[in-house]
Amino acid sequence: MSFTRRQILGGLAGLGAVGLGVGGARYWLGRTLDARTHDYELIAAPLDLELVSGHTTPAWGYGGQAPGVELRSRQGDWLRVRFINKLDEPTTIHWHGIRLPLEMDGVPYVSQLPVLPGEYFDYRFKTEDAGSFWYHPHVSSAHQLGRGLVGPLIVEEREPSGFRHERVLNLKTWHVDQQGAFTAFSVPREAAREGTRGRLSSVNGVSLPTLELPAGQVVRLRILNLDNTVTYRLNLPGADVRVYALDGHPVEPRPLGKEYWLGPGMRIELALKVPAAGQELPLRNGPLRLATLKSVPSNEAPGEWPAALPVNPVAEPDLDKAQVLRFNFEWAATLVDSNAQGRRSHYWQINGKAWDIDDKTCADRPIAKLQKDGHYIFELRNMAQYLHPIHLHGMAFKVLSSDRRDIVPYFTDTYLLGKNETARIALVADNPGIWMFHCHVIDHMETGLMAAIEVA
Repeated sequence: MSFTRRQILGGLAGLGAVGLGVGGARYWLGRTLDARTHDYELIAAPLDLELVSGHTTPAWGYGGQAPGVELRSRQGDWLRVRFINKLDEPTTIHWHGIRLPLEMDGVPYVSQLPVLPGEYFDYRFKTEDAGSFWYHPHVSSAHQLGRGLVGPLIVEEREPSGFRHERVLNLKTWHVDQQGAFTAFSVPREAAREGTRGRLSSVNGVSLPTLELPAGQVVRLRILNLDNTVTYRLNLPGADVRVYALDGHPVEPRPLGKEYWLGPGMRIELALKVPAAGQELPLRNGPLRLATLKSVPSNEAPGEWPAALPVNPVAEPDLDKAQVLRFNFEWAATLVDSNAQGRRSHYWQINGKAWDIDDKTCADRPIAKLQKDGHYIFELRNMAQYLHPIHLHGMAFKVLSSDRRDIVPYFTDTYLLGKNETARIALVADNPGIWMFHCHVIDHMETGLMAAIEVA
């Protein structure tokens, strides 16, 4: 598989240089936003943050902030993003959870060449599904995501959802010390286990924030896990709260329950009935507080629970004719110091094969070849004691069953595969291309737990 830079840089790149305006501005070469197209200029650049009080962290951000500027589109509309790289190293943007053409997927040497320092690339695709999604690089992922290159992409429903209020909560744990300096994003011993954890948790880039919500209203909370490693055990003790969507796809509304495990890359949409003014609710990760939700006075009439969100137009797999494919997610059981031998360590593998992110030809050897519009059941087997949020690019799949928990079938792009769990998912292979299939614990992905799946 080979490309020239001229072949890769598509869209409007031939129109000449664009002015470096404020990142996130809604314009496209001077054209204003219209009802069918949502236009952004998005700049990746160094950014100083005060994550630890009184100390500066040399982060990287999109649009002058980290997590990055919130991008919005509407279901059925087009999103166009002129991405400008003002970093000192190559990067790309992958649109996590979005079903789009391969050439817009942002995987280096598969869908595009990396965007070099000073270059720009025009991403353009139709947002077919409403929901909560996000964007991040697929180059030097532990380092670039770790420094702050993550951001939310919200696709609003075609028609009003019934929610009058919403908040987007971006969860990220930072690898910083008590002086705000970055620590290692990846430690080999941790990469071979659960992944390298950060120390400082944040919501929208702030540690332990207090978020004000209107009393008596039903607020849509879009919660996105933008972390490299951490699975959050989300809970809201004492709250009247219901689940409305998982990973961008609607579900029949139901109580949140004791807690929900939200792995890296995963999203959940909750409806919270805000209590009387002056009351506070803790948003927690297990026993640890992430944020305080504070009720403030509102002059509006009390809110009612909205109806279930409309389903997205994802093809329903026919289980009776589906072909079954099996994927074993395995520990490679080798802790040899590969770095000392001049190569990257491989601690993880799928069906006995470890992905080498330094090998630009890996995608030429897909682990599975699917027939276009074919129906498939994937049997996912975790052969280790560590969690693996398994993510598929380019398509959505339906979670069918698990041998470790009860499943109400739902569509998603990322499934949290638990310790020694076997789960079954199904999909219609309706998007041609070569798509990445990997664990979204970044340490696991970069040390082998990734593969390519071809649809043709």
